[in-house]
Amino acid sequence: MKPAVGLAVGRGTGAELAAVFERVLHRIASLYGAGVEIVRSPRTYHSYVSLREEVGDIERIRALTEEDARHYERFCRERARLGTTAVFRTAVNAQSLYLVRRRLQAVKVEPIAAGDGSLLLVRDQAQGFYTGENRHAPGVVTRTMEFSREITGKVLEFAVRRARRLWPDGGPARVVMAYKYHLLDGALDDWVGEIARGLGVEVRLFQPDTVNRNLITHGLGDRTVVVAGNEWADIMHVVLLDRFGGERQESRCTENVHLHPELRELVEYQTVHGSADDLAGKDTVNPVATLRAAAAIAERHAGCPGAVAAVETALAAAEQRGVRTPDLGGRHSTTAVVDAVLDALAARAATAGPLPIGGPRPAGGPPPVAVLADRP
Repeated sequence: MKPAVGLAVGRGTGAELAAVFERVLHRIASLYGAGVEIVRSPRTYHSYVSLREEVGDIERIRALTEEDARHYERFCRERARLGTTAVFRTAVNAQSLYLVRRRLQAVKVEPIAAGDGSLLLVRDQAQGFYTGENRHAPGVVTRTMEFSREITGKVLEFAVRRARRLWPDGGPARVVMAYKYHLLDGALDDWVGEIARGLGVEVRLFQPDTVNRNLITHGLGDRTVVVAGNEWADIMHVVLLDRFGGERQESRCTENVHLHPELRELVEYQTVHGSADDLAGKDTVNPVATLRAAAAIAERHAGCPGAVAAVETALAAAEQRGVRTPDLGGRHSTTAVVDAVLDALAARAATAGPLPIGGPRPAGGPPPVAVLADRP
């Protein structure tokens, strides 16, 4: 039975990138002699731009935001129930996404490596300001949110477990939490102390500005885990990438893991560059993040070991030939970049012979150490 992968498509350049994803994933699978089924959500989800342009009215925007959130939540729940372990999603309205991330208890997983340093950034997407609900009155928006010991425990336990898989020889050397904990009347301090004792690790809770200073002054360190409130991580992430990543975030993909027990740690892969509505239909959107997401899903969820490295080699070959989209200083179309990468993959397969077929990586298993990035 072929493994099934979910596909959720948003407005803007979502349709173009979904087509890239389907084409590339099927091509990778065929080179391995494997098969994969792609199950597309029947709804095309709004971007923020499409909501503002097509609707404009605040109450209607609120209603459509909730409709998108409920539909995508149901899609993820149904895919997980049927045994799907991965979903690829193009960019959609962030407010809808964070409603889903709260309800499905999501974290974003970001391994970052530079020189001798390695950091695992786990972004808490299940609680905090980003996950709040809005209440409107004339001239006023009141946003409410909550933190809980249960969710804090799930996020921290996942971070430690993932770190031990990522660094099996020693586990994490240090675990740091970056939250505005002084706004929570001491509750977070108490919860973290109890949770850390249960996990058998030392966890240090810092204000985000202290973590900023330490990272900028001392670098990544070795085997450091940072569990962070998304309000900080979303902003500081760009700084970390600029200092340690060495590549534009528009070319990156990232993974989100859903910790709600009914989701069985369903992994959602996404592009970083947003919906790019201004590029829709022009065949100029950067496809590199989508190519990388297809490779990651092929390797970790569809039985294609080595797909990530093979696609990276093909991307490097295309780059050497100067094949790149305008945002990267090139003059090539989306289709031309994808063609160049797939041609390089095919050439490699023709030279090296059939690629080996392997079993899918268990859901929630560690990805190869790589630099990944995201914005909401």
